[in-house]
Amino acid sequence: MKRNLTLSLIIGLAFVTTLSVRAQENPEIAPRAVPVNVGPNDVAHFLAGMPVPENSPLAPLTRDPAWQEHAAFFEKEFSKLNLRQLQKLHAWQETYLPESLQPIPVAFYMFSGPDFLYVDQFFPKASVYVLCGKESMGPPPDPLRIANLAGALGNLENAMKSSLETSYFITKDMKIDLLQQNLNGVLPILYVFIARADKAITSVTFGSLNGSGAFQEGTRGSIPGVRIRYTDNHSGDSQTIYYFTTDISDGGIKSTPGFLKFCERLGTGSSFLKSSSYLMFENGFATIRNFILEHSNRIVQDDSGIPLAYFDPNKWSLRLFGTYLGPIELFKQHFQPKLQELFAQGNPPPLEFGFGYRWNLKEANLLVAERK
Repeated sequence: MKRNLTLSLIIGLAFVTTLSVRAQENPEIAPRAVPVNVGPNDVAHFLAGMPVPENSPLAPLTRDPAWQEHAAFFEKEFSKLNLRQLQKLHAWQETYLPESLQPIPVAFYMFSGPDFLYVDQFFPKASVYVLCGKESMGPPPDPLRIANLAGALGNLENAMKSSLETSYFITKDMKIDLLQQNLNGVLPILYVFIARADKAITSVTFGSLNGSGAFQEGTRGSIPGVRIRYTDNHSGDSQTIYYFTTDISDGGIKSTPGFLKFCERLGTGSSFLKSSSYLMFENGFATIRNFILEHSNRIVQDDSGIPLAYFDPNKWSLRLFGTYLGPIELFKQHFQPKLQELFAQGNPPPLEFGFGYRWNLKEANLLVAERK
């Protein structure tokens, strides 16, 4: 099945890159550049539990029993994920949403955290992906500096466990795991997802956004970010991910407007929303909600994204999939009677995969909004 997360043993060429490094808040764990002969693609493969080239400085570490256990764990988990979720998602996509397989200029994934996995599955041919969250990036992961390899790799597994088993990250659990001394921040998780999706990282650049929304390499600003460029090994396409640590509430955007200005520069594309805590149901998130509606031709989301009431029927056509049981208990105040009515009337096609907080496929819902 095309675009399956790679389960085969891949030996890639080491890519040499210069990392522009942003020092983190804690100077004691201030990052430094990964040695020039250890490219980020080698690091990504290592963290993903995949082989590295024999001549890589990381090759000796792959003989450590801790790494071998880690590799076996990820091989098992990603294999299960592929069978349980991704193969079924691809079959659904080819039947109901083949247009999402076409090239698009940009895919916005607000409230994403490090969840590159699913936006890549739904929009595999975006030229640029924009992800954001409150989670910090952390320093560039450098396996050669890890004192306790078993502990660090176990920490990475724990940070990713809920995402691999359900389809979303549990923020409070992730905070504990991501704050550990080794492999902290979202960058190691992004590396794993990129490598397991059979993509080869060509460069990683740290920087920040200025007030006019320009990405400035190597600078330290109020909206820190990272740009990851990679090549898709299946298609040969060159693609780019940006991740920014930023607050996209109304207050956050007002005090640091650079993020939305950066997004505006990228034009109109597709948006993806999943497990976003129903934040855009709240008064304090109108700006980002309006931005998504104004800068998207297609929106794929679960019921935790943009409330049904904001989709003007004169501007949007909606397609529903799965079943709507209402929010999970934690968010029960955001039940949408009108959405329940539409699901009851429309008899939508079932979903064969879990999505969002309703990770049991028999309870999951999905909405596709297309601009008219």
